[in-house]
Amino acid sequence: MAEAGSFADRVKQQADIVRVVGEYVRLKKSGLNFTGLCPFHSEKTPSFSVSATKQFYYCFGCGAGGDIFKFVMEMDKITFPESVRAVAEKCGIAIPRAKERTPEERQQNQQRTSLVELHREAASFFEQQLNATQEGRAAKAYLLDRGLDPEAMARFGIGFAPSGGEALLRAFKQKYPEKSLEVSGLFSRDQNGRLFDRFRRRVMFPIANDSGKIVAFGGRALGDDLPKYLNSPETPIYTKGNILYHLDRAKEALRQRDFAVLVEGYMDAIAVARAGISNVVASCGTSLTEPQVKLLSRFTRRIIVNYDPDTAGQAATERSLTILLEQGAEVRVLALPGGKDPDSFIRSEGATAYTKLLNEAPPYVDYLISRARKMDMSTAEGKLRAVNFLMPYVQRIPDRILRSEWATRIAQQLRIEEPVLRESMRKAASERRSEVKARPELVGRIGKPAERRLVQMLIEAEEFRAQLAEEIRAEELHRGLESERILAALVEVCATGIRPDAAELALSLEERDRRLLFEIAFESAAPPTRAEAESCLAVLRRRRAEEELSVVQKQIESFAAAAGAGAGGELRRLLERKQELRRRLDPPAH
Repeated sequence: MAEAGSFADRVKQQADIVRVVGEYVRLKKSGLNFTGLCPFHSEKTPSFSVSATKQFYYCFGCGAGGDIFKFVMEMDKITFPESVRAVAEKCGIAIPRAKERTPEERQQNQQRTSLVELHREAASFFEQQLNATQEGRAAKAYLLDRGLDPEAMARFGIGFAPSGGEALLRAFKQKYPEKSLEVSGLFSRDQNGRLFDRFRRRVMFPIANDSGKIVAFGGRALGDDLPKYLNSPETPIYTKGNILYHLDRAKEALRQRDFAVLVEGYMDAIAVARAGISNVVASCGTSLTEPQVKLLSRFTRRIIVNYDPDTAGQAATERSLTILLEQGAEVRVLALPGGKDPDSFIRSEGATAYTKLLNEAPPYVDYLISRARKMDMSTAEGKLRAVNFLMPYVQRIPDRILRSEWATRIAQQLRIEEPVLRESMRKAASERRSEVKARPELVGRIGKPAERRLVQMLIEAEEFRAQLAEEIRAEELHRGLESERILAALVEVCATGIRPDAAELALSLEERDRRLLFEIAFESAAPPTRAEAESCLAVLRRRRAEEELSVVQKQIESFAAAAGAGAGGELRRLLERKQELRRRLDPPAH
């Protein structure tokens, strides 16, 4: 987000979004906007629009939208600061010199540089140990037995940490200060405060960031030592929830093939890559995290989850599905037969068999239905458990027609009456809306004309925007509307006196509301007037009165049935309120 007065804000003010987008998309003038084929999904009829006056883009087909920086970030797979620089260069805007770093910033930068170099040298040290000692050669024999030849060991930088506990320390203590050794994560302290090697008698897998710099290690115990796998702790250069193993090598293949294979461990990733499927990554040492999914989505949104088929792997798959779907991924799941993980399957059945199953991997809902069918389907309770297991995932299916088809399929597979299932799903969706962060359905132009027009006015009406926002807020006229969250966000911005920016506002909204905001903002309309605003507010006030009248009428009927027509004060109060609401809805003619 471009902060007011920042260089990014200045670039956004000066840049021509039509010119920049036009370098990537062939645009044609269409009324006030420009249209073209969307670069984010395949289409034959243009549904991608760029507004020169409002300086943002939106695709009515896939829902992609944002400002000029978001577009360049998505197209070039770069960060926000890189996008600001790229847009400035494209538009001939001078880039200011970087600020002088503070002493603290320089020290932190030097420390990170030192730690990266230390890890690079540690990786070389561990590789050398495979042939340096008898136990290193034993580790190499173990790797050979796991199907890794010397070429593969070298390709993936696999090494060995000796068992003594001081081998790496002796090699580094004269070269690096003790503070650097301590924060590197490669060493620990004993009860007496002395440093010793964190990794001992373990096969070592270097972990690189997406730039290819080694920032951590994973160690696999050779014997019965626990834990079986030990990872580096978090350090100034390593946050485990932000790193995907093998991403640095997989980037190009991910772009070319436009899908990722997501596995659990180092050996699985290595086995799949050696099978010729280099677009593979692993979430090692942690459950899949939102930052990892966002990192992967820079390259592709199509994911095949291939975790181990054991109980822990199934639980990890379900957790991963939740976060992948929340981030808009298109997910399939491969559960290998025979209870095998990718590494053991490829070694026993071969790369061709694995590739065939990978290509046939079913959509995630098919996988989940097969999991649900393993529950007791002979009882109503078992069927209810199966439906409740599936419900949160089905609600995340983005397309209404596809979700309807899956409802039919679930009803058939679980032998449940389809109308009953659909009604249960409808109620569950309504009840879960504030509890489950589900992917909303991709709907068309929802929302009544009055509320849609008020959204436009809060964005465009300079003269009376603040007063309009205050009236909506004071009377809570936006409550219960399709556009409730959009109007609430606009009212909040207007209260600060800042002109709302649709592209920036969209960043704070969930997918459904973001799409709706862009659709409304792109609708053509006459310049807003105060009279029209009053008319729209009157529509919402009438709607509120009608809803209250319905509630009051039910209370009257309920009260009368329970207490009799001759009841006292409460019934009279309800009747008086009913008359007041009727007068408001049908005022007498003058």
